[in-house]
Amino acid sequence: MGVKKKKETQVAALTICHQDLETLKSFADVEGKNLASLLLHCVQLTDGVSQIYYIKQIVPLLEKEDKNGTCDLIIRSCLDILSGIYLSLSLKNPLKKVLTSSLNGLPEFFLTEAIHSFTYRLQEELNTTDIYSYRKVIDNISSCMENFNLGRASVCNLMENVLHFLQKSLIEILEENRKCTGNHIVQTQLMNDLLVGIRVSVMLVQKVQGFQGNLWKASSSPIWQSMCGLLSIFTKFLSNDDLLQTIQSTSGLAVILFIKTMFDPPEEIPGLISSLLLRSVDCASIPEWFMSSCRSLCCTEVSGSALLFLCQGTLAMLDWQNGSMGPCGEALLLNTAHVLFTLSSRIKESTLEMFLSRILASWTNSAICVLESSSPSLKNSLNGNSSIVERLLEYVYTHWEHPLDALRHQTKIIFNNLLQMHQLTMEGADLVTDHFFLGLTESLLRLEWHVKGKYTCLGCLVECIGFERILAVDKTIPSQILEVMGDQSLVPYASDLLETMFKNHKSHLKSQAVGSTWIDQLHETWISPLLFILCEGSVDQKSHVIDYYLPKLLNCSPESLSYMVKILQTSADSKIGSCNSRGALGALMACLRTARAHGHLQSAGDTWVSLVSSTRIKQGLIHQCCQVRIDTLGLLCESNRSTEIVSTEEMQLIQFFITYNLNSQSPGARQQICSLLKKLFCRIQESSQVLYKLEQSMSKHEPENELPRQDPSVSLQQYKNFMSSVCNSLFEALFPGSSYPTRFSALNILGSIAEVFPVPEGRIQTVYQLSHDIDAGRFQTLMECFASTFEDVKILAFDLLMKLTKTIVQFQDSEKLQGLFQAALELSTSTKPHDCVTASYLLNFLIWQDALPPSLSAYLQTQQVTCGDGDKSASVVERNTLMVIKCLLENLEEEISQAENSLLQAAASFPMYGRVHCVTGALQKLPLNSLQLVSEWRPVVEKLLLLSYRLSAVASPVIQSSSPEGLIPMDTDSESASRLQMILNEIQPRDTNDYFSQAKILKEHDSFDLEDLSANMPNTSTSTEIKSKDGKTCDVTAQMVLVCCWRSMKEVALLLGSLCQLLPMRSVPGSSDGLLTVEQVKDIGDYFKQHLLQSRHRGAFELAYTGFVKLTEILNRCPNLSLQKLPEQWLWNVLEEVKYSDPSSKLCATRRSAGIPFYIQALLASEPKKGKMDLLKVTMKELISLAGPMDDSRSTVPQVHALNILRALFRDTRLGENIIPYVTDGAKAAILGFTSPVWAVRNSSTLLFSTLITRIFGVKRAKDELSKKNRLTGREFFSRFPELYPFLLKQLEAVANTVDSDTGELNRHPNMFLLLLVLGRLYPSPMDGTSSALSMAPFVPFIMRCGRSPVYRSREMAARALVPFVMVDQIPNTIRTLLDRLPDCTDQCFRQNHIHGMLLQVFYLLQAYSDSKHRTNSDFQQELTDITVCTKAKLWLAKRQNPCLVTRAVYIDILFLLTCCLDKPTKGNQPVLESLGFWNEVSAIITGSELIRGFPYTFTVPGLPQYLQSLTKLAIAVVWAVTAKAGEQTRNVPISFSQLLESAFPEVRSLTLEALLEKFSATSSGLAEKELPPLLHNMEEKFLVLAMKEKHPECFCKLLKILYCMDPSKWLPQTEYCVHLTPEEFLIWTMDIASTERSEIQSIALRLASKVIAHHMQTRLQDMLALWRCVFTLLQSEEQAVRDAATEIVTTALSQENTSQLTEFAFCQVDASIALALALAILCDLLQQWDQLTPGLLILLRWLLGEGEDLKVCVESTHQVEEDYLFEKADVNFWAETLVFVKYLYKHLFQLFSKSSRCPLSPESLHHLQRTVSEQYHLLSQLFQELPPTAEFLKTVEFTRLRIQEERTLACLRLLAFLEGMEREEALVLSASNSPPEASQLTLPGTETAC
Repeated sequence: MGVKKKKETQVAALTICHQDLETLKSFADVEGKNLASLLLHCVQLTDGVSQIYYIKQIVPLLEKEDKNGTCDLIIRSCLDILSGIYLSLSLKNPLKKVLTSSLNGLPEFFLTEAIHSFTYRLQEELNTTDIYSYRKVIDNISSCMENFNLGRASVCNLMENVLHFLQKSLIEILEENRKCTGNHIVQTQLMNDLLVGIRVSVMLVQKVQGFQGNLWKASSSPIWQSMCGLLSIFTKFLSNDDLLQTIQSTSGLAVILFIKTMFDPPEEIPGLISSLLLRSVDCASIPEWFMSSCRSLCCTEVSGSALLFLCQGTLAMLDWQNGSMGPCGEALLLNTAHVLFTLSSRIKESTLEMFLSRILASWTNSAICVLESSSPSLKNSLNGNSSIVERLLEYVYTHWEHPLDALRHQTKIIFNNLLQMHQLTMEGADLVTDHFFLGLTESLLRLEWHVKGKYTCLGCLVECIGFERILAVDKTIPSQILEVMGDQSLVPYASDLLETMFKNHKSHLKSQAVGSTWIDQLHETWISPLLFILCEGSVDQKSHVIDYYLPKLLNCSPESLSYMVKILQTSADSKIGSCNSRGALGALMACLRTARAHGHLQSAGDTWVSLVSSTRIKQGLIHQCCQVRIDTLGLLCESNRSTEIVSTEEMQLIQFFITYNLNSQSPGARQQICSLLKKLFCRIQESSQVLYKLEQSMSKHEPENELPRQDPSVSLQQYKNFMSSVCNSLFEALFPGSSYPTRFSALNILGSIAEVFPVPEGRIQTVYQLSHDIDAGRFQTLMECFASTFEDVKILAFDLLMKLTKTIVQFQDSEKLQGLFQAALELSTSTKPHDCVTASYLLNFLIWQDALPPSLSAYLQTQQVTCGDGDKSASVVERNTLMVIKCLLENLEEEISQAENSLLQAAASFPMYGRVHCVTGALQKLPLNSLQLVSEWRPVVEKLLLLSYRLSAVASPVIQSSSPEGLIPMDTDSESASRLQMILNEIQPRDTNDYFSQAKILKEHDSFDLEDLSANMPNTSTSTEIKSKDGKTCDVTAQMVLVCCWRSMKEVALLLGSLCQLLPMRSVPGSSDGLLTVEQVKDIGDYFKQHLLQSRHRGAFELAYTGFVKLTEILNRCPNLSLQKLPEQWLWNVLEEVKYSDPSSKLCATRRSAGIPFYIQALLASEPKKGKMDLLKVTMKELISLAGPMDDSRSTVPQVHALNILRALFRDTRLGENIIPYVTDGAKAAILGFTSPVWAVRNSSTLLFSTLITRIFGVKRAKDELSKKNRLTGREFFSRFPELYPFLLKQLEAVANTVDSDTGELNRHPNMFLLLLVLGRLYPSPMDGTSSALSMAPFVPFIMRCGRSPVYRSREMAARALVPFVMVDQIPNTIRTLLDRLPDCTDQCFRQNHIHGMLLQVFYLLQAYSDSKHRTNSDFQQELTDITVCTKAKLWLAKRQNPCLVTRAVYIDILFLLTCCLDKPTKGNQPVLESLGFWNEVSAIITGSELIRGFPYTFTVPGLPQYLQSLTKLAIAVVWAVTAKAGEQTRNVPISFSQLLESAFPEVRSLTLEALLEKFSATSSGLAEKELPPLLHNMEEKFLVLAMKEKHPECFCKLLKILYCMDPSKWLPQTEYCVHLTPEEFLIWTMDIASTERSEIQSIALRLASKVIAHHMQTRLQDMLALWRCVFTLLQSEEQAVRDAATEIVTTALSQENTSQLTEFAFCQVDASIALALALAILCDLLQQWDQLTPGLLILLRWLLGEGEDLKVCVESTHQVEEDYLFEKADVNFWAETLVFVKYLYKHLFQLFSKSSRCPLSPESLHHLQRTVSEQYHLLSQLFQELPPTAEFLKTVEFTRLRIQEERTLACLRLLAFLEGMEREEALVLSASNSPPEASQLTLPGTETAC
């Protein structure tokens, strides 16, 4: 078996100076055996890897010398040279590590001399004065201290010098950093040097033994002075906020370490550090050296970051183990905690927050260490009930959903450590009864499951106290967690928690159980809920459970697999699933797939035999649910062993899968299919290597431990046959007219095959090569894929052709290449945008060919192209690329010259963007950093830039106009032209035909021809007619001109961006390296600036932004300082322009500031993220100031720009958490801006506010606007943004005070909605604690008052916002208070707005209360009963006494909500509502309502639709309640369903039908009583009549659903009597609906038709065939729902007694792809059963031929549509594949003919058919000859249409020949010889005999 080569390690070779080299040469002996010879040979090598061998020989050689007992001059010199070599090597060079290892084994005899040499050489290094060499010296000091004895000894000898050097280097590097301000590349390097210097200083103090004594502590000692100097430096670093925070952090560590090392006595150190942290240092009592070194820490204000890093140093550098610091240490620990808590409320910068979380986690670790041997007082201070633990818990609860993942991880560590801390303080108390753990468990379980922190904390709690404790509180925990698995954002947390709980529970059960019963308990708790979700859960739930949880469960408990399979096998037949449901079969496949992929199933053969049959596998491979098909394929393809042999059965099933599953609409499904098949191919390749090895060993008669089941050569041949068959199927799938999904899948899989089975090299043998199966026809098929309108297909085809470069050479000739080249040039100027993409891929393909087209031969003769000695293919590619680009540029230059004369002509005939696109495409495929023809490329690049600017100058006036979308009149009348005159005048005249100063009216007389146009004709006639390239007159629309201009700008922007990104830059002007000069780069930057700031067309400036981003990324990494500073200069300039802009400014103030935000985004996003982000800080400060309210004297334009730019920056994910500190100011600006009198400011403020809501609360993940998934607790929100607390409260108070004045004036406070929107997204949490600093209570009265707003939406928002501010146990009192405030019917003075606001608040509070899960049933019932009593007191608001329909509707909603909550009997008592007489009151409301007495209103009455819906819901509830009570008696029902259904209002009918549908659906599915209530008996006639006259789509759809749920035997016979339609006519009516309607109505109509067909199969042949034809059409619909409904018809027909034996897929849910084949099989079988074969076959043959389509008309109409419209197209079905239907029909007809003993057609019919088919075939031949040579590219639509019709015709010819008994090969060849060569073969997709 071959082994793939590993990538060779690159090692830089060591070198020595000339003097050392001469020394070695002088000492080397003749034999080459001494040390000098060894070193000389080593340094003369140029390969670092080879030098390693010689270095390893040094010590063995010295050990031989050691025996002689001499250390002569040679050895001393060699040791000296080795010292120099060691210090010259870079820190990361592997040679340095090898040398360290070797020298550590140096014989003791040579140590003294070696240390002397090292010390001498290191002293020389320390004398370095070059500041940029300091880093190398510091690295050498570091490496000497790292496990290197010689180095450590040398450093110790030179300790004084080393410390002095470190002190000097840190000072000088800091000063150099100050001088280099602005050059961030140099500054970054210097910052890293500082950081390493501090770390080395810390390492020295920690590792050098000399610092343990006191000898160096004398004040006169140089070491002491250096230590004091370093401590002073670290103190300054700590307080210097201009340095990187990592430097400050490390300085904090160093300060504490140096204090710990230098301060005496040690026992006073904790007290000293405490005083530093608490800012209480007694300056008189501390030593002078400390005061002089740390004065800034003792006497001045210390920043929060400095304090934070001092805390970090305290925790990291002091010894906390075993309480070694005593009581002072304990006090320091507590003081550190208090300092950290203080800092947590002050720090808001994300990086500092991250540091704080880590330091708090470190503090808990230190606390655990101290608690293990601490005093009782400390245990009291740190137990679960202490204030410190409470503060830590608050920190956890506030930050456990922080956006930063690393910070969330730290909260988990803190919480876990808290549990350990409490355990250490318990001193033997019982975990079960501990109040802290019990309270924590209950509070965590009370939380909603959408809180992510709940999962991690519960996981820690389970590991601490055991899952049994959790299960004792709530036994449904596993099911509850599985329920949330449908939410992608919660899945990782939920699956981890489930795994933790499962492991803990299993180990507990195993330890407690005596027998094997524990496994049953485990299965009941865990497996049963899991299987329920897999079979019955939602699609997302199942997918996430299978992907995340199932593998973990099987890994924890492999023995549970057999139990799961047994249960699922049993229910697989009953729970078959559907298009959206896996069913038991899908669950079974998912379990088996997961088990096999993780190694829980052994071999495939054993799997199928013991667990699942191949029939089940086949059913899974064509199941209606896409995911079931993929899981089944995964079961076949995936294995935990990459060399597992693929069985024959697996290969057959894979081929079966490929036949029906390539045309998958889901992109995700396609990717999974391709990925799984690639895994299978890898298995085949890997296992084939094993088989080759076995084959070789068997041929050599070598014994093998494990012999295969069959001969390896047989298996290898099966592999070859299988791969060849797969490739045949895939190439057949690329037939004419194949869909995009099919082509994408086929090409992707073919690409995988080419990649997995490479051309054999070395010892690797390949079982299959794709190139062997490529012929001329398949090469042409791949080339035709370039004509696809989907770029993905072009990319895959191009990549595949590139992988087959050596193979495709044989299929090329110069004439073919010439045709392709001409086609590419023609397509590059097409007016169809996608054509230029085709041209680009064609040119890129040609570039890689050795033979250039003859069109470029002139270039080859004039250009002396020389190829170097490099790779031949690379030089050919470069030469060809250069020639093609030159050709394109020549054409482009000519076209730009013409466009400068007439932009109209350019737009109509030669839009130039295609040429530029092709140039960009060619450059992107070329390795531009290793060009050989640099001198040839430079003028090309210069010309390219020049033409780009010229093209932009032509197009930019349109793009930069105030209305780029409507510059040209689309009508041919003078009125349209005059309306655009004003717009046209603002553009400077450039056009010689006065286009931009005079609106043109296009006429129809011939006087202008493009062919006569030339660039040297300045005085072109102003004639208005436009002709295209082929001389035809064409209309130039505004759309054409706009597309030409903005796409030109787009392509220029992308080209310039690519040039900056790809082309090497010249280091020095005039140098030979690089292609771009500094000036050219600056010009490109100026170009982007101009167009981003002035363009108004979104497509143009968005693409310019893409190019500009590429430029800014390059500039920020550029070593040239002038270029590096350009982004900063541009940023200051644009901010100045924005600041002083006014309505006359060129900057676009409309269109959301157009490209200005994009420009600033690009400049800021490219700023290095590891730096201080100074540009962002300054920019945000400036923008925030501009965005705030302005005085009346200033223009609002800067404010609008600032708001729009802020919106873009807050949306930019690349800025990450760096933007969060500005959210508060942004929110203030948005809310205050909403009060501006200027509409533009309000509009921009609204957009900014929307962005901030997303930034704060996350991307909306639920349909509900106020879903809990996008909410935060009040504490969490105000902790992150504390400044918003007083701001929002003050704003809300101002709003509430003016919301409804006593004078009755209408006050609409503009920002009320924004305030309520924010507050409505907050919710209370049981974890919020009792702190009143950020209490939400002050907001409540103001929110209630906002409910009086005269604006309906504001009242609703106030009601929603109130809910989270009222705790659950306070809701009943609040509701009763609100109800009491409502007026009585006798009151005279009240406002309906006030009533409505209070009722809405009652409604939403009651709704929240009814949804609460944690209330006991008795309390809940009693509270609701009290509320009901209060409600009855104000019942007049629901009656006609209340004239306002809006308030009446809300009150009725409250009554309905109460009926839902209380209409259930309590234990031993009747229902509460009945005992209160509630139903009688409600019945009276219904009886007195407009539903009974009629509607005097129209829809113009406010609130009527809402009132109708509320009243109808209540009426239906009353009907059900009275019916349930009265049983068979229906006299007391206040209103009947018939009355409701006859209502003229669709709202009433829709709700009534919804209620009836629920009943009928439950009865038909067996989920409810078998019998319907008496009230619903005999309603069939009513439903039929309603269905015929219903016009409302929603009501009509529900009526059809009800008919579908009812038994057709009861209502189908009544159709003739009720609606005057026979059953056959009713079926046709249903199918007509399915054909004409869309979406859900179409789907249910199809399902209803399937029931009718199943019940009433016999009908006329013509009608039946028409119905089946409709089914076939719908099975090929582009809409998945329609295909699924049509498939249901097929499966229904297939489940009948007379058809169920046709296939093994009867009674199965199948996909539409195989349903089409099954449907044709059913139809053919039915024709035989009904003895209607002869008339039926004539119709089926016409279907096959496609009669009714006039070829000439089709081709002409297609051409006309393409010419007339740029984008507009008729309905296109991207899923249907005509030839697939033809394939299946051909197959079944052929089978019918084969079975028939005689010809089923009469001679006359046969002759007529033959004549018709022959005529069509000859017509096809003529049409093919009329097409151009490369029609597949130039006339793709016509060519494809003709190819499809040709395939249909050939299929008919074959069948007719067979019928005549004339199916001889000579006849077919003769008939085919008259066709053109492109279409002479029958290329129908391969047939499959499975069905």
